[in-house]
Order: sequence, then C-alpha cells, then structure tokens
Amino acid sequence: MKMNAAVLWDVNGDWSIEEVELDGPQEGEVLVSFTATGMCHSDHHVRTGDFPAPLPIIGGHEGAGVVQEVGPGVRDLKPGDHVVASFLPACGRCRWCATGRSNLCDLGAMLLAGTQLDGTYRRHLPDGRDVGVALLLGTFAQYGVVSEASLVKIDDDLPLTRACLIGCGVTTGWGSAVNTAKVQPGDTVVVIGFGGVGSGAVQGARLAGAEKIVVVDIVEDKRAKALEFGATHFVTSMAEATALVGDLTRGVMADSAILTVGLVEGPMIGECIDIIRKGGAVVLTGIAALADVTPTLPMAMFTLFQKRLLGSLYGEANPRADIPRLLSLYREGKLLLDETVTHEYKLHDINQGYDDMLAGRIIRGVIVHDHS
Repeated sequence: MKMNAAVLWDVNGDWSIEEVELDGPQEGEVLVSFTATGMCHSDHHVRTGDFPAPLPIIGGHEGAGVVQEVGPGVRDLKPGDHVVASFLPACGRCRWCATGRSNLCDLGAMLLAGTQLDGTYRRHLPDGRDVGVALLLGTFAQYGVVSEASLVKIDDDLPLTRACLIGCGVTTGWGSAVNTAKVQPGDTVVVIGFGGVGSGAVQGARLAGAEKIVVVDIVEDKRAKALEFGATHFVTSMAEATALVGDLTRGVMADSAILTVGLVEGPMIGECIDIIRKGGAVVLTGIAALADVTPTLPMAMFTLFQKRLLGSLYGEANPRADIPRLLSLYREGKLLLDETVTHEYKLHDINQGYDDMLAGRIIRGVIVHDHS
C-alpha cells in the first residue's frame, strides 16, 4: 500500500513528507493503522546525529493505532485490536524478559538498524530504494508493519491520541521516579528538565508520595504546568535549586535527582551529585551524544557519602505490564495525559511541531494522522 510518511534524508535536515510503499506483514509482524504519534525528543536526536541512524529513515516511535492485518505466527493480536507501540520490543523469552527487565530485551540490539527484526525492509521509496524506520516502528507514517514484540494491546475505550504518549516519554519519566529512583512517601525529589519525560517523572514522584518535588527548567513559562502536574517548587537554574533544596531539607539535600533534559552534557552530572543527600541517587534518563565522554566526577563522594549514579532506560518499565497500568491510572484521573498534550499537529506540520518543542512553547505535541 501507499502512505505518507515523514522521512529524514540528512543529518540536521528537516523532515520531508514523502509517499512511501509499504509491504504486508511477514512472520510475527502486524500491520497497524496509526491514529496518532507523540513527537519525542529522541527523534530529534536522530535528526541532529546524536543518535546515529541509517538514512533515509522514517521517524517516530510513540504510536497508537488499530491492527489491520496480522502475519503468520502472530499469537496475541487480531484485526481490530487497539495497540500502543512500545519503543523497546519485548520478546518475553530472553534472560532480561524472563527476569522482569524487559526494557533490556535482547531484541533491542536492532533498535538503530533501521530494518525489521529480520534485517530486511518493508518500506520503499518510489524509485525503489529501501527506507528505514526509527526504533523498529516509524510512527511518523499513516501505517506501519511492526513486530508483535513491539506492540501492546490496550482497551478500546482509551483515546489513541493520548495513549500514544505511554509508548515512551510518560512511561520513561514515571519509571525513572518509581522504578529507578524508588521514590518513597515523604521524599524530596528534584526533576531537571520539564518536557515530555520530565513531566512524567514529576507525576511518578507525586504518585509515589514525594513530599517536595522541585522542578528545574530554564523556561519560566512552564511553571504553571509543572505545578499542575504535582511540583511543589519551580526554579530556572541549578544554583537556585541547590540553595532551595538546602533550605527545604535543613541541609540534608534531596533524596533523588532525575535528569531529563533534552540533551545531557557532562557538567550536569556534577551539579546533580551536589544536590542529593548521603546515599541519594542521581537518575540519568536524558540522552547524551553517544560520543560524549566529558563528565568529571567527584569519585570520593560515591565512596564516602554512598551517592549513586543510575542509568534508566524506558524507566525500567516492563511494557506489557506498565503500559496497561499507566492507562488505568489515566482512566481514574490520577495520571494526567490530556493536560500533557499542549498541541496537536498534522503530519505536514511536523517541523513546526519540533520548532515549538525546542523553543519550549509546548510540553508535548501529538501528530494526529489523516486517513481520509
């Protein structure tokens, strides 16, 4: 079938809307009609080259839609099912899946290949050239052929234009607080960067019972939204945050600091280490350029004060368990998704959407696909 898709041709180029030919599903694959997709900062990392990817490539990995067709060997999905695309596949059988760490599934080795799991392509340009997909998904397109391992069935009554956000950003932020930082009732938590992931981290900390949640973001206009999501304090610099946390905790400092900025740079790590208490945790969730090895760390602080630096991939979430759980919290009004979406765009407005995101004008943008 023919479809429209946002294709990246060159590093630092714009997304280009192209007509693309899509093959049918093969073994273990599913044809999905995508209703909506979130605009995540990770796709911008592909655009800037911080995430090396084979070009040309169809971006997008926060998709939700309806199953149209299933290939041979698909066991758990059927046409008509509503699904959320998990940006990390989960086979359910490798060591990591079997021990409850499916965010580390061995299938993740194929995430940056641009191909299907079998190393081949399902999408082709009009001149016959293959075109890859971001993170096995390519949700910046009206349709996708996706491995069953990357899809989670959800209830039909949930709005797909909001459920798509659970495929990456919200779950990553929520899990960074709940699973990695292990926020406890009464904790003081600092969240650095209030975008799609940071807003999820604030909600995770709130739902886990944190007493004080300090948000740090350079965009003052995000203050009201941060407070709406559960922040108790908002500042625009780490210097302000460090002084504030010292006052709030009588010098003890924060139990955890969750770093969710759009692009992590080395000096940020040291600032986060300074703001946590003895035995506290810095959770590194934001993405740095793969070639960045610049952090200079006060090593003695890890030994003498037992401070911890923890990486968090997808918030250590198990997609088949946590995606339905978070959507249940949304249905009950405890997880804010409607409030997260600042603006909806059409596919041809994708570059404007990313301009808005980078300028701090939106918390989350969602592309709603036109199937008319």
